[in-house]
Amino acid sequence: MGSVTETVSVAAEDEGARLDRLLAARIPTQSRSRLKALILDGRVTVRTAQGAQAARTILDPSAQVKSGDIVTVTLPPPEDARPAGEDIPLNIVYEDDDLIVIDKPAGLVVHPAAGHATGTLVNALIAHCGDSLSGIGGVKRPGIVHRLDKDTTGLMVVAKNDQAHKALSKQFADKLESGLERGYLALVWGAPERPRGTIDAPLDRHPHSREKQTVREGGREAVTHWELRETFAGADAKTGDKPVAGLIECLLETGRTHQIRVHLAHIGHPIMGDETYATGFKTKAGRLTPQARTALTALGRQALHAAILGFTHPRSGDRLHFEAPLPADMAGLAEALRRRA
Repeated sequence: MGSVTETVSVAAEDEGARLDRLLAARIPTQSRSRLKALILDGRVTVRTAQGAQAARTILDPSAQVKSGDIVTVTLPPPEDARPAGEDIPLNIVYEDDDLIVIDKPAGLVVHPAAGHATGTLVNALIAHCGDSLSGIGGVKRPGIVHRLDKDTTGLMVVAKNDQAHKALSKQFADKLESGLERGYLALVWGAPERPRGTIDAPLDRHPHSREKQTVREGGREAVTHWELRETFAGADAKTGDKPVAGLIECLLETGRTHQIRVHLAHIGHPIMGDETYATGFKTKAGRLTPQARTALTALGRQALHAAILGFTHPRSGDRLHFEAPLPADMAGLAEALRRRA
């Protein structure tokens, strides 16, 4: 089966509406997050009703539509290769007929991709959930509503049917309106002088490295609220010396790729162990105690943990709230940082 197109005509009452919201309302088979991804992937075009101009590819989900516009969405063909279930242990925090909440370990890739065809969270979920797993996210991403980086630990919610998937995806797309809670704990180099603050800095793909994100004017809105929870002195710290590290809690107002990692690096406090965004801070390890250096080496990843997840149940409407303690490797690093000898 080849690609399928969906065509939407913009009515007068739709004038000025956001493109992604209009499409979500008119194409109920697709979630808003899925339609956003299609827009960003260049699969949405707009032309005027008169057809005087050629169809234009629109890459901005927030672009405003005009009355009379003809919007065409090209849906890629379903992928043939469905991932197989694999007996991979899951740390299940909560489960019912509609969803499952897990505490993801470090090193577990969320869904199959280049270089990771097997051994992913999706493979584990297929084995655990069977045929009920939602397919709206695509054949290779069944049930996946949001992601965590391979080496980020913590809480994730996965939909077990299409109705739950669409409802949860809407909450993640409309974070402020839905009251979605996503909180992280990060061990960072140094510590801010203020107890709390907000980082409001747009993010875009790095101009020289497609695998990285960067703060860039004109990028997508990105807002992170942070609070300093604890500071750690260096091995030979004297009174008045700045902390060598800190424990920061971050609450996401938006959910961009690598948002917390880039934002914390942007304010001068990159996450410990982050090989992508903290490369200039490796020399600071010399200020750590031998125990802390050993714990940081053993960590072998960015010290970032998704500790808080709160959302509305897609069927019952009940408010669900979950908290996950620091994993053993991050807890071990924090404890080593507390010890001065």
